[in-house]
Amino acid sequence: MAPLILPPTLLGYYLLTLLGQRGLGAWLERTLGLRIVFSLQGAIIAATVTALPLVVQTIQISIASISKEVEEAGRVDGCTKWQMFMYIQMPLIWRGLVGGGVLGFLRAMGDFGATLMVAGDIPGKTQTMSMAIYDAAQANNISQANRLALILTSIGFGLMFFVIQLRKKANENL
Repeated sequence: MAPLILPPTLLGYYLLTLLGQRGLGAWLERTLGLRIVFSLQGAIIAATVTALPLVVQTIQISIASISKEVEEAGRVDGCTKWQMFMYIQMPLIWRGLVGGGVLGFLRAMGDFGATLMVAGDIPGKTQTMSMAIYDAAQANNISQANRLALILTSIGFGLMFFVIQLRKKANENL
């Protein structure tokens, strides 16, 4: 839950400290040849860490809503843990998985502070759309900022509309 309550720049600072050259970064670069800070991988890690609590919370709610009687019936019928997961739990939690995934993706897509701290704002390499909007606004390039804002807004509302339609369809099938 820390990524939800800590300011994004503080979270980014902690990630930078952990993944930088004075943290795990030096070891990762020596042993795996992987540089996290100021890289696409760093941007992905930072955005994922900030979004993960939303995904986990949504999925936990879905899992908690599964009736114990349903699981017990599966056990009585001889389901293995894998079969229980695939044939009983998955069909019951899929909406939570999709909803959590979309919510997490949208949160990650809009992250600014943590991603900026870990990956920087390198155009064509680590610059996210949120950073590009900020840069365009700072440069007084309002038309570019408006174009990017429209794209980001369209993606966000488009995905939310998709989730709402999935929910409606699923409710009709119940």
